[in-house]
Amino acid sequence: MLTPEATSILTRPNRLRMGYEQFLKWTGEDVHAEWVNGEVIIHMPAKNFHQMTLGFLYELLGLFVQLFDLGRVMIAPFEVKILPGRASREPDLFFVAKENLHRLDEDRLTGPADLIVEIVSGDSVHRDRHQKFKEYQEAGVREYWIIDPRPGKLRADFYRLDETGQFDLFATEDEERVQSHVLPGFWLKTAWLWQVDRLNPIICGMENELVAAEFYRQAQLAHIAATQPNGGRP
Repeated sequence: MLTPEATSILTRPNRLRMGYEQFLKWTGEDVHAEWVNGEVIIHMPAKNFHQMTLGFLYELLGLFVQLFDLGRVMIAPFEVKILPGRASREPDLFFVAKENLHRLDEDRLTGPADLIVEIVSGDSVHRDRHQKFKEYQEAGVREYWIIDPRPGKLRADFYRLDETGQFDLFATEDEERVQSHVLPGFWLKTAWLWQVDRLNPIICGMENELVAAEFYRQAQLAHIAATQPNGGRP
């Protein structure tokens, strides 16, 4: 919920502008808002297709990351202080590699995520494709996916940071299968993105032979540990 101060500010006719520290004081943890160059952006509640797509990708990526102990997958609302002093964003979904977990604390991620996913909604097209694109590129986000599941759109753009620090488009919705560069071995079928209301992300993830093999390996170890003395060790 918004604090009383936030409610007061939102009822004023002027644009919502404030310093970063003031932004932190008035916004509540349930508010999906971003701070950019002194201006606060309040996001409208997400539509059903947006949430279904987000949930699908969160479970699909989370399965891979957890199985191989690669880091953390997070979803909005959670602050990413992408350009300290200039921009604080709340990406729909992001991945932080294990070696970069020192950037993550209880309140926010300070610095770039390794992978960011934004799911386009009607009011976020320019923000996701232009404003955030430039910010994430400048901050050094290694991989950026822009997914547009809106009826009549069905567009997906996959970018990776090249050696010059620029985003390079390496795949689109025209690809049958997209392989992540940040998560070696992880891939997804782009057709899945338009069928999230009918597909189980765990079953989709198990189509990956690496995932299936590791899942069963860990399941066997867990079974041995639970059923044999000393976990099967001599």
